Amino acid sequence: MATEKLSPGMQQYVDIKKQYPDAFLLFRMGDFYELFYEDAINAA
Repeated sequence: MATEKLSPGMQQYVDIKKQYPDAFLLFRMGDFYELFYEDAINAA
């Protein structure tokens, strides 16, 4: 993934996910919590 083109919020997500690769990372976006990338696929 080309991390230099990510928004600041998504860059934060990627950085945290690197620290906890085996955990689902629920990321708060406004009033909602979202899963991204492989977490979203695995949770579906």
